[in-house]
Amino acid sequence: MRNCTEVNILTGCGKGDTTFIPHIPIIPPNVPFQFKPLQFPVPLSFAMSINKTQVQSLKVAGLQLEEPCFSHGQLYVGASCVGAA
Repeated sequence: MRNCTEVNILTGCGKGDTTFIPHIPIIPPNVPFQFKPLQFPVPLSFAMSINKTQVQSLKVAGLQLEEPCFSHGQLYVGASCVGAA
């Protein structure tokens, strides 16, 4: 869908569900006032490989381990990159 952002719910009662956030103004006709939301609560995020985190110091990190790590060292590097940034 070209005018929507597809998102996956990570926590809460809808965990695992996929939903869409439309990129169009939402103006409900049945309220006594008119409003038009202009921003969507979508935080900026990015991904990098475990090897690229060797020189990084991050405040928050998440490890996606659907596939096992190649070695114990990779898991150590991925978990130890979080510190005071």
